[in-house]
Amino acid sequence: MVVALPDTGVDPHPDLRRNLLHGLDLTKQGGDGWTDRDSHGTSMAGLIAAHGASQSKGALGIAPDAKILPIRSSLVDGKGDTEELAASVEWATTHGADIISISAVAGASVRLQRAIQGALKADIVVLASAGNRPEDAHVGYPASEPGVIAVAGVDRHGEHAAVSVPGPEVDIAAPAVGVVSTSYGGKYSKGTGTSGATAIVAGAAALIRSKYPDLPAEEVAHRLTATAIDKGPPGRDDEYGYGVIDLVAALTADVPPLGFESSAVTPPASQRALPDDGDDGAAVRGLATLGVLVAAGGGYLVWRRRRRAGDPPPRVSR
Repeated sequence: MVVALPDTGVDPHPDLRRNLLHGLDLTKQGGDGWTDRDSHGTSMAGLIAAHGASQSKGALGIAPDAKILPIRSSLVDGKGDTEELAASVEWATTHGADIISISAVAGASVRLQRAIQGALKADIVVLASAGNRPEDAHVGYPASEPGVIAVAGVDRHGEHAAVSVPGPEVDIAAPAVGVVSTSYGGKYSKGTGTSGATAIVAGAAALIRSKYPDLPAEEVAHRLTATAIDKGPPGRDDEYGYGVIDLVAALTADVPPLGFESSAVTPPASQRALPDDGDDGAAVRGLATLGVLVAAGGGYLVWRRRRRAGDPPPRVSR
């Protein structure tokens, strides 16, 4: 799978080099995107597709066989230049991207809106960061665009991260606090924000598209949200969306297609709840899946709740 990354460029880190395609540099003529003086883009690329320098050393991304298509632009502190981001999305759409991961917010110009809508019409999975407090007061663009997967963040305890902007557009959440990844010059970095959460979900989308190559982009988004670990109030909410990403369930659960959401999502056999024996402990054992997402140099462990009868059917918001 090819994941386009409009960002600060991607350094050819030893953990990334063989997964790095020649992309585009909008800050200089003729550049291929293999320059990163900020570290942000290289960090996002590592979370998506780092393969490790060797079997015993280095960072491992969510989808280590995915290809990164770097598009370097003038991203500063998570804020993108609207015209450059529009050009990035347009270029990615015509250069083989299966997924576009946007760890930034920008102004919703007419050109950028058309570029995002064009990517969605081209059956590309588009993800974007919800935004970070205190800089952002509400879910930013393009995360707020209908059809884009808006990603929020959770902390090391699997709870809503204080830095993550809530809002009705949020679809899903992923680790966003103290996340370790690759950096420029062969180094490593640690970051906090919904940028990293977006890259993690982009890696998951790459795995899903690889396993289910005929699945349309909207069904990839549906599979991510339908299998998410429900947190907060039952069903969708403004902090977690439909819940925290569950990689195992997203890849293996029996998920009814859009239009048939009233059917229950069936987890893999190894993750189904134990029979209810009538005591209070059954409620605890009924928490069906222990989802383990290893990132940030540590482990995130969160329980996947059985959806209750009457819960709203899981689907992508908006």
